[in-house]
Amino acid sequence: MDTLALLQHYWWFLISLLGALLVFLLFVQGGQAVLYDIGKTPEERNTLTGTLGSKWEITFTTLVTFGGAFFASFPLFYSTSFGGAYYVWMAILLVFVLQAVGYEFRRKPGNVYGGRTFDVFLQINGILGPLLLGVAVGTLFTGASFTVDRLNLADTAGGGAAVISQWTTPWHGLEALASTQNIFLGVSVALLAILLGCQYFLLTLDDPTLRERSRERMIPAAVAFLLFFLAWFIRLLLSDGWAVDGAGRIAVEPYKYLHNLLEMPAVAAVLLVGLVSVLWSIALGWWGRRHAVWFGGAGTVLTVLALLLCAGWNHTAYYPSTADIQSSLTIANSSSSRFTLQVMSVVSLFIPLVVAYIWYAWRSLSGERNAAARENK
Repeated sequence: MDTLALLQHYWWFLISLLGALLVFLLFVQGGQAVLYDIGKTPEERNTLTGTLGSKWEITFTTLVTFGGAFFASFPLFYSTSFGGAYYVWMAILLVFVLQAVGYEFRRKPGNVYGGRTFDVFLQINGILGPLLLGVAVGTLFTGASFTVDRLNLADTAGGGAAVISQWTTPWHGLEALASTQNIFLGVSVALLAILLGCQYFLLTLDDPTLRERSRERMIPAAVAFLLFFLAWFIRLLLSDGWAVDGAGRIAVEPYKYLHNLLEMPAVAAVLLVGLVSVLWSIALGWWGRRHAVWFGGAGTVLTVLALLLCAGWNHTAYYPSTADIQSSLTIANSSSSRFTLQVMSVVSLFIPLVVAYIWYAWRSLSGERNAAARENK
């Protein structure tokens, strides 16, 4: 493997890791989705939003970082998907804006709309945020309707900016909602977020009544998640994929993702450990153990990381084109230049410091929340 290919694989790993962390942090959205199921009174809902409100900014920051890293390392995907499927991405942005507005104004003095209005904003974000993100990620496996023509870079006759990628439907990404496979993944992500949100409540809440409701709410979410995820995963293993040969030509390969797991045993092992960890967290949650979320979170990160690596590594087109197979994006044909990837790789060495800061912020915000709760008592 030459230097450029190594850098491309390295950056796809980092992108996959950021995506995996983002899915884990969606426990905030999951907690918001069951806000009225667990919190029966305004005081209980204030307790729930209080424990979630100290973490939502970390989720939003990770989402922005994920998009920024994609733009820097694989700009052709950014311009194709974010510039073509913009209805889906604008919908995702809108529901996250609703979340920010909800936390800012739900307890604001003089709120003329009432706290329930902004609680509804939080629930909309809690349900649609993970669902739409899951649908968007699903297109990495099922494909999207676009074409790519690099010769357009030389076409400046119109006097405007050159456009490499073109979306071929007027729905601009919303057509992904018509795919059963994408919907199954979106529902799986939404249910996983609820599962993790309930486990997070088990960890952070001191009220035994709220903890018991969280445990009870976790069980149906866990069962539904397993059913939807297994249906999606089995279908993925049996479906066709898009393989790339040494000349960069792309062709359909039956059972491509199954082959990827068999040909990358380390990735398959990570996936297996992740799934077992998630199952163990469900058992711990059933028993009411407060540390279940750490196993659920670790399992989520490992599972999503393995699935995203399966989508991009082993000569696989990670963003297939259903309009023109040769327009499909791979980590080789959509990445930044060698120089850009090298410079960013040096910068990426500071990632452990960023992770340490996030952990410090997490602990500090949790400490402030606990101190405020003691004062209120």
